[in-house]
Amino acid sequence: MSAPPRRTTPPMGWNSWDCYGSTVTEDEVLANARFMAEHLLPYGWDTVVIDILWYEPAARSHGYNDDPDVVLDDHGQLLPAPNRFPSSAGGEGFAPLAAEIHRLGLRFGVHMMRGIPRRAVERDLPIAGTPWTARDVADTSSVCPWNPNNFGLDHDHPGASAYYDAQVGLLAEWGVDFIKGDDFLYPYQAREIAAYADAVEKSGRPIELSLSPGRELSMANLPHLREHSSMWRISDDLWDRWDDIEAQFTRLARWAPESGPDGWADADMLPLGRIGIRAERGDDRVCRLTPAEQQTMLSLWVIARSPLMVGGDLPTSPRATIDLLTNRDVLEVLTATKDNREVLRDGHLVVWTATSTAPQRPGSRYAAVFWLGEEPQRVTLPLLSIGAGDSDVVTDLWTGRTLSPDGLGLPLELDSHGSRLLRLDDDR
Repeated sequence: MSAPPRRTTPPMGWNSWDCYGSTVTEDEVLANARFMAEHLLPYGWDTVVIDILWYEPAARSHGYNDDPDVVLDDHGQLLPAPNRFPSSAGGEGFAPLAAEIHRLGLRFGVHMMRGIPRRAVERDLPIAGTPWTARDVADTSSVCPWNPNNFGLDHDHPGASAYYDAQVGLLAEWGVDFIKGDDFLYPYQAREIAAYADAVEKSGRPIELSLSPGRELSMANLPHLREHSSMWRISDDLWDRWDDIEAQFTRLARWAPESGPDGWADADMLPLGRIGIRAERGDDRVCRLTPAEQQTMLSLWVIARSPLMVGGDLPTSPRATIDLLTNRDVLEVLTATKDNREVLRDGHLVVWTATSTAPQRPGSRYAAVFWLGEEPQRVTLPLLSIGAGDSDVVTDLWTGRTLSPDGLGLPLELDSHGSRLLRLDDDR
């Protein structure tokens, strides 16, 4: 098979999970899409993703229903629940919603679970264009540990790939640009991934395939991931807890040097802004990370070139959240750098560096300085430890201020769990 669609920069967008869990509605999706088009699209944010269970009419917050009814067509393919997505009525599927999002200049994505719905197997529905049925191709021993609504597929049977071909073909007809494929990585489902990627190629539409959840993901799988997907999660779900953010430093130090147009290591969604409205976890709230922790999270994600998928409800999030997401100098670190890597880790002090690839900044470098300690700290970094020279102009990208080295190096005041994101420009 040919390689999946490639982006020269990591994807940036919005996902409904952190704010609406499995319950998001069409009106809520459109409200976020319209806000993105007006306020975030000029900064590169261009993808709107509907997360899990868009096909369940009675989906609820704080968990999953046991053995729920889902909306299926006559061939066992999932359809949007019309009570939540009215434009899908009459067999239209997501085509009207996708068209509206495309009119806004945005891309449209959906979440898909690995395998075939249990309801399709119970009803033994026929697989489109084949002599086989759902029972023929289901692997009833293969069940997702956190959402048992699907069975895996038996890829020794030719009807398994035919089912995926039909599924992705339908998504392509609707105008889907991005698929978040869940339950593919824990445990690692090599044959399922290859079959799904093959279905994406056969669809004829340049659909990006993102794989989840990333728990215990080994770099031994990197060649296979690159061959079959555009991005892959490197952790379980991340929430607005400092422990979740701190754990990503080690993972990203391992994965970031391997990220690029061949595929992006994904540190998970940014739980910024107003989240938990009807989510799987927690109550309606504004992100509980401190301002310093939020800045640290975004600084780490951009210097590591992780995809950025914000999880908060955009129209009702604080202005400060939108400001975090629309700093052009910060986002340039995500979109126009190379050689991104951790260069120093000493106790609570962590330093990353990168090189600019922006045509307007030949020779510029970047440094991200992180303090993981509980108490604020003043540090003085030797200029050579961040790749700087005596003639460099050092700019703090979050404040726009120029910083001045002293005789010992670059003095920095760092908050608890704080950071500084710096650009180093040669002034000669």
